[in-house]
Amino acid sequence: MVQDHKHSFYLALLVLIGIFTFISILAANKGPALKFEKEMWDFGNVKQGKILTHVFKFRNDGDATLVVKQVKTSCGCTAALVSKKEIPPGKQGEIKVTFNTRGFAGRVSKFIYIESNDPQESKKQLTVSASINVPPRPRISLDRYSIDLGLFLQSEDIETKVKIKNTGELELEVEFSHKSASFYMGNKKVPTPLKIPAGKEVEVRIKIIPRQKIGLMREYVLFKTNDPMRPNLSFYISGYIVTKVQLRQLFKKYKDKIK
Repeated sequence: MVQDHKHSFYLALLVLIGIFTFISILAANKGPALKFEKEMWDFGNVKQGKILTHVFKFRNDGDATLVVKQVKTSCGCTAALVSKKEIPPGKQGEIKVTFNTRGFAGRVSKFIYIESNDPQESKKQLTVSASINVPPRPRISLDRYSIDLGLFLQSEDIETKVKIKNTGELELEVEFSHKSASFYMGNKKVPTPLKIPAGKEVEVRIKIIPRQKIGLMREYVLFKTNDPMRPNLSFYISGYIVTKVQLRQLFKKYKDKIK
């Protein structure tokens, strides 16, 4: 008799556990549910500069309207657009992803972040990847992209130097643009265009006609190149122009302090 009561008790306990489990499963399944067919896409091998597009398809597997609150990407090179922000139960939606490969090389992955009202997983991440092949090209590189010359006299020429290197595989061509500057290699004027073989470096001296104005000076020289990734490059020159009288006054003021 006692054995029968124990058996009935355990049986009832198992039934209750099953009911509670079933109720929990039903509760968990209530609300919207964002489910993607695929959360990753590999474009494979592509040429640099191509604009790649893929559509991620998803479905609302829940029993309430799914709301896509926000779609963000990991960088400005990637854009993502959702077809509809509100998806009824059982219906599908799409997120169109566009990736501009310009400026990238080798294996690259970009990420798309989705925020929704899915109570079980409000945030999801999609991934697009590609192996980007870069064709041979000239590549310009400077030893510096700006220089501060400090103080210099109003009557002095503005002079500085910059090293230009071709780190690419093809010959680099460079032209210089400034309203009052001259460009030299050694004592000779730079030819137009300046041609730099692959792997080579040259030093260019920049000479700008002195300005009559005193005070802060900011100039820039524009480099126009056949590097498809950097067709225009700026080299900035700054300093402070003083007269001889101002220089004497500064020297007199600080000469005792620097002894």
